[in-house]
Amino acid sequence: MPIARPEPQNARVIAHVDMDCFYVQVEQRKNPELKGLPAAVVQYNSWKGGALIAVGYEARRFGVKRSMRGDEAKMVCPNIQLIQVPVARGKADLNMYRDAGSEVVSILSTKGRCERASIDEVYLDLTDAAETMLSETPPEMLDTINEEALRSHVLGFNVDGDEREKNVKEWLCRSEADRQDKLLACGAIIVAQLLIEVLNETTFTCSAGIAHNKMLAKLASPMHKPAQQTVVPSSSVKDLLASLPVKKMKQLGGKLGSSLQIDLGVKTVGDLLQFSQEKLQEHYGINTGTWLWNISRGISGDAVEDRLLPKSHGCGKTFPGPQALKTIASVENWVNQLCEELNERIHSDLDQNKRVAHTLTLHARAFKENDMEPQRKFPSKSCPLRYGTSKLKEDTMRLFDSGLRDFLGSQHIGWGVTSLSITASKITDVPQGTRSILKFLQGKDCSSMISDDPNGSLKQDLVSSSAVCTEVDLQRKDFEMMNHDVRPSDLASEATRSDINSKLLDETQKRTITAIRKIKDVGKSSILKFFQGSNSSFPTTSQAGETSNHDTASLPSFSEKGSSTEVSMNKDDRHSQTQNGYDSWGFNVEDIDPSVLDELPIEIQREVREWIRPLKRTNTSRKGSSIVHYFSPVKKE
Repeated sequence: MPIARPEPQNARVIAHVDMDCFYVQVEQRKNPELKGLPAAVVQYNSWKGGALIAVGYEARRFGVKRSMRGDEAKMVCPNIQLIQVPVARGKADLNMYRDAGSEVVSILSTKGRCERASIDEVYLDLTDAAETMLSETPPEMLDTINEEALRSHVLGFNVDGDEREKNVKEWLCRSEADRQDKLLACGAIIVAQLLIEVLNETTFTCSAGIAHNKMLAKLASPMHKPAQQTVVPSSSVKDLLASLPVKKMKQLGGKLGSSLQIDLGVKTVGDLLQFSQEKLQEHYGINTGTWLWNISRGISGDAVEDRLLPKSHGCGKTFPGPQALKTIASVENWVNQLCEELNERIHSDLDQNKRVAHTLTLHARAFKENDMEPQRKFPSKSCPLRYGTSKLKEDTMRLFDSGLRDFLGSQHIGWGVTSLSITASKITDVPQGTRSILKFLQGKDCSSMISDDPNGSLKQDLVSSSAVCTEVDLQRKDFEMMNHDVRPSDLASEATRSDINSKLLDETQKRTITAIRKIKDVGKSSILKFFQGSNSSFPTTSQAGETSNHDTASLPSFSEKGSSTEVSMNKDDRHSQTQNGYDSWGFNVEDIDPSVLDELPIEIQREVREWIRPLKRTNTSRKGSSIVHYFSPVKKE
């Protein structure tokens, strides 16, 4: 749903930079022999030559369009060079194009706030840079202006003819212009210089739109492709929107745009000017009605977000016609491949950018065989994201099973999946003060520990824990690695908390202490052996009952007092317990800072909260203590 945001009072300078036929340019840089030749990038699917996903301008002159397939493009342009997009796991691999786009973004972001909207398009807020230029070196004081800026197209300003560059220079250097136009002129010169730098450093050409908001800048950027820029002064906004088809406006390409055409007879964005704000609000609600009223006047308050990295990571695959997936096994096969790709991308994001994804979402399109009921969409499903390929696969299949049940309802009929995609979203920076568990292993030989782990669970935990782990989580991870088959959440749901505690005391704690003793002597099958020489010294109890300090991560335990159960982790208590010869130490739940837990990934939060949740007191009521025992039973006569 579009959101109506008022524009700020002060004038802004916003640019939208769109890379020209970007996939083709990337391929031409990779293979310089393709430069100057008609070329197109095609999908990996070879049916009818593959679908065109990018068409070079040399091929467009012959009439080749993106809607064509490879075979049809060859009929129109026999000499066209069709380059297949890279393939990985049976689907298109766009990493090469993403990386090339990052090169461009790194250059553009040097002049202002930068928002990466897609692989090949970027928004820039150049307000500060333009104001600095206007105050220090305004255009009219410049001795020379670069040729790229002089090739600009200024809407509403007639600059055609042989003296085009001279006329553009006059517009850019007008001393009598208002402040808004002067800022736009500065923005045009700044953008032109950025495009020259992109060309010199990457060989890529770009087109740009410069205006006072994101909406107008995006509308202007494709107007004079390739490798040119368009400026939108405030005085030309009305004429620009007057002839703009409704469907060409962002967020009006779907149902809302169709409703405007059918219900109100609107054909262009300018046609909305005939309706009052109250009339539009009556038809489409206060928010949407206000937004429609604003855009018809070129008003948009959307800010450029300071985001060089994507807000989410997604990968998907379509299965048209006979390729539809009709069995759980075939769905699982593709889920596995998609999860492997997604796992690589989120781990790369974590390693390179220190960001963690929190939500996993499954989207699918499906159909029912011989379905006589109205078409029902396959519902999207989400859950907290757990790092690790196996966990991603497990959670994605659970989401699919849940969606399939909702999709089919009570019907027991055949089905088919025509599209499948998974997305990792709600990506946030790793909080300051946290660190990866792998940091503790720097300079250590992990192969020996992994070789001592026959089930491979330790290796998986190392990978999945690389999201974010504080020292509390490190202790929890080690606790689980040595007791992975005894966890409160895995015990029978009917058991009381007292039973759970009893099992932990009888099984988990004893085996934990035994494991610690083995670590002291052997140092195998535990992550603790890799902390030798670190600064973390915690007291442990030897087989003889004596206390000794070892460079190991300490482990929590449960202790009983009377009929109730306590979990404590007070440092002083831990020391006193060790001196008294106890085999365990504890922590005080009240001493744990909740804000620390809130910074952990959601899955770790749940585990730690389950771990430290106060245990339920056992039922100590005695026979006869109930109120009913105060009443003598009625004797039968």
